[in-house]
Amino acid sequence: MSEPTLRRAISDDVPEIRALTHAAYAKWVGVTPRPPRPVTADYDRAFRDHRFDLLVEGGKLVALIETVPEDAELLIVNVAVDPDRQRAGLGIRLLRHAEDVARAAGLQGTRLYTNKLMVANIALYERLGYTQEREVDHGGGTVAVHMVLRFTP
Repeated sequence: MSEPTLRRAISDDVPEIRALTHAAYAKWVGVTPRPPRPVTADYDRAFRDHRFDLLVEGGKLVALIETVPEDAELLIVNVAVDPDRQRAGLGIRLLRHAEDVARAAGLQGTRLYTNKLMVANIALYERLGYTQEREVDHGGGTVAVHMVLRFTP
C-alpha cells in the first residue's frame, strides 16, 4: 500500500470530510452521553473558518485534521481516520503535521480536547507528549478533557 499524500482541503472536499468524520466517530456514538462534537459540526462553516489537511490515497480521503489558531496555540478541533485505516499511524502523522504548522506560525504549542470517556484517545495523546490541563463538565455526563502540548524554546 502506498503512502497517503498530504494536501490542504478545498471546498469540494466538504462532503467527503463530513462522511469520513461520521464514519470515524461512529464507534463513540452510544459510548458518550451525546454525539461527539465532530459528528454534529457544520462542515460548510468549519471549512470557511478552519484549516483542513487531508491524507488521500488513490483519490480517497483516508484521514483528516482540522485546526484553527487560538491565542498562542493551534487548536486541533478534529482528527478523523477511516475506520479501516485506524491504528496505522495516520492520526499520529496528522498530529505531528499540526505541530509543524503551529511551529511555522510561531505558536507556542498545540491543544485539543476529548471526551473523558474516550480513554484510548487520552492515552494516545499522553504518549505523544500532551498533558491534561483541565476538565470541563458540560452537564449530562459529558466531561471534556483539555490537553496541551507546549513546545520547548
